[in-house]
Amino acid sequence: MTVTRIFLIVVLAATVFACGKSEKELAAEKLALAKNLYEMGDTTQALQQVDTIQKKYKGAIQVMVDANQFKKKIYADLLYKKQDEMDSLKVTLEELESKFVREKTEFDRYTQYVHKRQQFKRRWNKSFIQIHLDERGELYISSNYYGDKWLEHTGLRVYDNDIQAKTKKVPLDNVLNHRSDFMDTRWEKVTYREGADNGVIQFIADHADRNLKAVFLGSRYYYIILEEYDKQAMKDALELSKALKRKTKLEREIQSLQSKVG
Repeated sequence: MTVTRIFLIVVLAATVFACGKSEKELAAEKLALAKNLYEMGDTTQALQQVDTIQKKYKGAIQVMVDANQFKKKIYADLLYKKQDEMDSLKVTLEELESKFVREKTEFDRYTQYVHKRQQFKRRWNKSFIQIHLDERGELYISSNYYGDKWLEHTGLRVYDNDIQAKTKKVPLDNVLNHRSDFMDTRWEKVTYREGADNGVIQFIADHADRNLKAVFLGSRYYYIILEEYDKQAMKDALELSKALKRKTKLEREIQSLQSKVG
């Protein structure tokens, strides 16, 4: 049994047998308990005790005022911690964002982060796996084929020896399965959104040190070896995705705490 639980049991037992105590005394004991819990690092229990005072002992005016001030102190402490975390996160974001170019066309609802090693002007005539990331931290990949014959591919398998990951199938008639041609050149781009990558992004990031290969699955199979910078792009995008989502969550938490402190 934890020290916190033992302390709670003792205090609650004392409260049960404290016959004849005034509302003010009972409220004061609750506030003392809340402060002790907070000093022991149990913020959640401390706030619950303060809430109990505000609900059950409304006649203890001064204790109610003290409890409200103590509650604001707790929220202020939490706010400072979240702000410190945000300051640290901004440094991380600045470092990660330096590896990307931000773009937003008339067709984009959100700003896109394009890894500098995967910009279209560098890769238009290559077959490769591209990582896509937007300002919300949402991630997906696409398999891009360039060649002289149609593959009509609908999926992708990434592997090395005994390990592998495979995307879900994106049918040829799906709007996310795109094909175009010019003279003797064929381009195919299959986009795996809303989890259709089926863990391939995480797989590549986790095994970036391996000699990963990919096969484009279609009417013909087409094999490539993943470039080091493409694997690194997956890792960078995954880290930036997590940082962007953490930033959004922190912003909401800070805004909420500011409203409780003020």
